[in-house]
Amino acid sequence: MLQGVSRSFALTIPHLPPPLRSPVTTAYLLCRIADTIEDEENLSVDQKALFFQQFIQVVEGKSPAEELAQELSPLLSGGTLPAEKELIRNMAWVLQKAFSFSENQQIALKRCATIMAQGMQSFQEFKGLQGLKDLRELDRYCYHVAGVVGEMLTGLFCDYSEAIGRSKEKLLSLARSFGQGLQMTNILKDLWDDRKRGSCWLPRDVFEKRGCDLRWLSPGAFGRDGGEALAELVGLACRHLGNALTYSLLIPPKETGIRKFCLWAVGLAIFTLRNIVRHPDYSSGAEVKVSRRRVKAIILLTDMTLRSDYLLKVLFRLSSTGLPDASRIDSSL
Repeated sequence: MLQGVSRSFALTIPHLPPPLRSPVTTAYLLCRIADTIEDEENLSVDQKALFFQQFIQVVEGKSPAEELAQELSPLLSGGTLPAEKELIRNMAWVLQKAFSFSENQQIALKRCATIMAQGMQSFQEFKGLQGLKDLRELDRYCYHVAGVVGEMLTGLFCDYSEAIGRSKEKLLSLARSFGQGLQMTNILKDLWDDRKRGSCWLPRDVFEKRGCDLRWLSPGAFGRDGGEALAELVGLACRHLGNALTYSLLIPPKETGIRKFCLWAVGLAIFTLRNIVRHPDYSSGAEVKVSRRRVKAIILLTDMTLRSDYLLKVLFRLSSTGLPDASRIDSSL
């Protein structure tokens, strides 16, 4: 199921230490169930609210997963991927797996899935081409759909390793920013695809101060002002990814699998932002998606420098050269 809903996580999770692979896979599938509810075009706001509440009850073990799966499955449209439909049908199996983990792992997974579902539900009223109110709202949205995942992963990593656990406070202070960097990158990459589905997660204030109305934004009419607003968001995402690198370097070098898991995500995000800057006239996520050849290069270079914090910092600086505000990334990098 993981391979069907996320090729990138299917690539990175197998490199985690064996005790973490199943919990992280299951956590991702739980998050993807919430994503499926959020993205389903056939569901009304009220229906989504009901399903999110049912999902929370299921995650907390207060309601059977089979019941939710039976109610939700027939309502999924052709816009939902076959792999996502399979995931919904097999929801009970995913929850059964989640309930088999240790107490600490279950607490981390339940907290993440619950906060994510609650956040997605609350943001349904903001969904539309007008975008989010401001950067503060964007931060809040990114936390609910990605930052909380960073916190969950930190909990799992610290529970697995006593050495990682010694840096838990510092890791948690960076986890939200790590998630936001990745989420902002996805929001920018999928900007035009989301708009076709009637959604926009860009902050209005960044565009309004340049005289741009998000309701009328289109690839062919982006203009200089819209390009400047986009560049500001790329710069902000880049700075969050600088924090993501700091987070990754707090993982002991001997934990190569966890470092790979984190650093590959950072590298893919940086090169996605580079593609956006190089092709500001893009009209779909496919046009700025990192190529397979580039993915292989990112993996190779990361693996070659994996145990050297200095070389990883150099690699990050070289990769982010030319991105807006890259010079404002923490000088310690």
